[in-house]
Amino acid sequence: MKYICHYSSPVGILRLESDGKALTGLWFTDQSSTQEDILPIFDETIRWLDIYFSGKDPGFTPKLAPEGTAFRKAVWDILLTIPYGKTMSYGQIAKQIAEEKGMARMSSQAVGGAVGHNPIAIIIPCHRVIGSDGSLTGYGGGLDRKIRLLELEGAIQTQRPPKQFQ
Repeated sequence: MKYICHYSSPVGILRLESDGKALTGLWFTDQSSTQEDILPIFDETIRWLDIYFSGKDPGFTPKLAPEGTAFRKAVWDILLTIPYGKTMSYGQIAKQIAEEKGMARMSSQAVGGAVGHNPIAIIIPCHRVIGSDGSLTGYGGGLDRKIRLLELEGAIQTQRPPKQFQ
């Protein structure tokens, strides 16, 4: 069974999904639905999001159960190791995967595909992945949201006036 909850964040409405035990999805959405479920995992995730959007490292991770291939899960596990306020390139992730699998090399594009299919935005921090030249490459939630999240964490400084997180 799928359970749903919504969270109004400074970067838009987030849809939270659970299997009843762990968080299985967290996406940007344009609207809330009338279905809202009350689960302990949603309470824990909302606490995490409240701390995060206050500009602090939450210091814990809600129980997660993202669905994906073994390769995608391996990439998402690496994303979870990127510290708050830091970034990592697709190439660095590809190198780490190659080393773990005893391969000569791994495709950065394959890593990009896995990053792009992350089902739990923000908590599995795909917004912290950048190009090898430091460029802020695509983000499923939109590049403006990626910039705002990285600004919130202090990972980047921009020349534009910062938008306030409340």
